[in-house]
Amino acid sequence: MTSPAEELNGVLQGTIVSRLLSNLGRRFYFPRGIIAQSAEAKESAHVANGTIGMAFKNGRPLILSAIADCMPTLSPEESVVYAPTAGVESARLVWKDLIIQKNPSINAGHISLPAVVPGLTAGLSYTADMFFNEGDRILVSDPCWDNYDLIFRTRRGAEVREVPFFGRGSGLNLDSIRKAVREEAKTGTVRILLNFPNNPSGYSPTIGEEEALVEILREAADTGADVLVICDDAYFGLFYEDDISKESPFVRFSSLHDKILAVKVDGPIKEDYIWGFRMGFVTYACRALGPSHYDALIRKLMGAIRSSVSCANTPAQYIMLRAMEDKRTPPEKEVFLNTLKSRYKKVQSFIRGNPPHPVLKPLPFNSGYFMCFRCEGISAEKLRQKLLYSQGIGAISLEDRYLRIAFAGIDEDKIEKVYRLIYDTATELASG
Repeated sequence: MTSPAEELNGVLQGTIVSRLLSNLGRRFYFPRGIIAQSAEAKESAHVANGTIGMAFKNGRPLILSAIADCMPTLSPEESVVYAPTAGVESARLVWKDLIIQKNPSINAGHISLPAVVPGLTAGLSYTADMFFNEGDRILVSDPCWDNYDLIFRTRRGAEVREVPFFGRGSGLNLDSIRKAVREEAKTGTVRILLNFPNNPSGYSPTIGEEEALVEILREAADTGADVLVICDDAYFGLFYEDDISKESPFVRFSSLHDKILAVKVDGPIKEDYIWGFRMGFVTYACRALGPSHYDALIRKLMGAIRSSVSCANTPAQYIMLRAMEDKRTPPEKEVFLNTLKSRYKKVQSFIRGNPPHPVLKPLPFNSGYFMCFRCEGISAEKLRQKLLYSQGIGAISLEDRYLRIAFAGIDEDKIEKVYRLIYDTATELASG
């Protein structure tokens, strides 16, 4: 039981709520993580807000013309009718086609038809429901998205083992990942989550690093272990360097080994700039599975969906279809991508153009919405608060060790000023 959950249970002690709570309900709590800190920043970050994973320009969220235009144009069938539990069939088919288009080396016959879920968080949660018993262990990156703890440990009682994915070098700490996987393989089962581009670091593996990850999990399967690899592809496609692997790791794992089950959790939320639509997809793949197996897996997933939210948002699915069909979408997405890439380059230019900071150590980053500093010798939370309340800059502290900045939400002409203030404030904090 976590301390925040115990505090809430104490507040409810003696009430009907306390008597009715399930064991799972007693484990729930709302963390002081990204969402709570972003709410604080919304009130006080008057200079720049780098807390939340959305992209803005001049204080307004980026939006595709197709999305803005079609909101009032949906028919009743597209707007108010319940969607099928696994999603609108045309949306599922289009998304599978998009997976194939974006990942041309994939064997389309080795993957299931994607199922629609109400956001990527729901997709991960359903995956936890499907494959995790209490006490099972999952390997995740250190640092990682703070919601993994709620999804896997608090909801399912699993052990979340954070593996140092990033060392002191410029890329992945492959030795650390290999060691952790080998240890898990000795138990007969490996469960690992790969989130690239990574949140909070903003890093995606190079082509060589992805090949090494493939070999690490292939080795585990060859020893006889069953391997579950969950690919959280929330920020897929937002790549800014040429040496990055441009396909999802799901592609390689989808047909790699009979003892490797790959789960791809993705959607248009981040890469198509429709964060509030709460729409995602879950796709399964294993070399040893056929159509009947995938049908059974999807039906089990449908049971999880039906017993929780019944179905995903109908209008979101049809609007996504309109956007995918609209000829304005590809060039607008290219403009948006270049906007984010330009901000990324500006951040990289600042870091490389200044002497190494004494207490802020940037983790490698080359993609996505974020970059992250490891705070050495200072509290990341104290730095966050000082930035927010003294400088009007919103950022996210994680585990009191990392400071995450969503450069996607900061206009390019503010980046130099914002990062200078971050550097100077960290220096001031370190000097006492």
